[in-house]
Amino acid sequence: MTVPSVGDTAARSLAHWSEAGRREMEAFYALARLDYELLAGVLDWRELLTGVASGGPPPRLLDVACGSGKFPEALVRHAGLDGLGPVTYDLLDPSPFSLREAAAALRHPFVAGDRSESTLEGLAAEAGPWDVVWATHALYALEPANLGAAIARFRAASAAGGVSFLAQGAADSFYLKVYAAFLEGVRDGAGTQYVASDDLIAELRAQGARPAVRRIGYDHVVAARDTAVLEGYLQRCVFDDTIALAELLEAPVLGPYISTCLDAAAGVYRFHQEVDCVVLRADAGSVSWTAAS
Repeated sequence: MTVPSVGDTAARSLAHWSEAGRREMEAFYALARLDYELLAGVLDWRELLTGVASGGPPPRLLDVACGSGKFPEALVRHAGLDGLGPVTYDLLDPSPFSLREAAAALRHPFVAGDRSESTLEGLAAEAGPWDVVWATHALYALEPANLGAAIARFRAASAAGGVSFLAQGAADSFYLKVYAAFLEGVRDGAGTQYVASDDLIAELRAQGARPAVRRIGYDHVVAARDTAVLEGYLQRCVFDDTIALAELLEAPVLGPYISTCLDAAAGVYRFHQEVDCVVLRADAGSVSWTAAS
């Protein structure tokens, strides 16, 4: 596994996927759980998973940068998977903490399979292929120099006739804009900006893929008085829990940007997300987005 540069985005992200980062992680998901609930509605996942099974052995699925397993949780709760046959669910993440968390979150029809402690670009060439490969809000800390290799490995991981799915915040999404403001105002411009969906889609097309893309927009909403959730959410967005909420709100560039998200009349912050959902399959024209997306 390639070790990220000490102190930069990838290294700080990896450090926060740990037991020590649980407080901010739970505060973050008080809002960000919505990301995965909405993704559960963009495609007919039951039809998709049934289609790749084709009456053979249980389909294999790879969750890239699996995090804490919030996407499979959302699918079980919201995607109507009751009665579906088993799906072997393999996990990929450079964090041992994430591999344990995601495995513990799996429920029927998902059955825990192999675990690979690796980055996407470091995934062994002989591993796979999988019937379904997805990476949901997973590749923000990907080092730009590794973008081409990571996308090539993502594409190669899918079996013939398989389906690949990406969901990532766009350049004008809060996730990307708040991190850019953090780097400029708190880190004096030093550091690597998050990878946007725009970057992933451009690289897919540069490699000859024909991605089907659907964008969804929505807000994370938190009461301004709910300072514990607000602080943990913002700390997780920038992967820095050494800066208290008051400092975040007063920091140059960052503080003024966050203030633009405050709906003072309603007493809430609205953090607007623009997320691209991307499907790759042999027949690009066969993608059927749901009305909800």
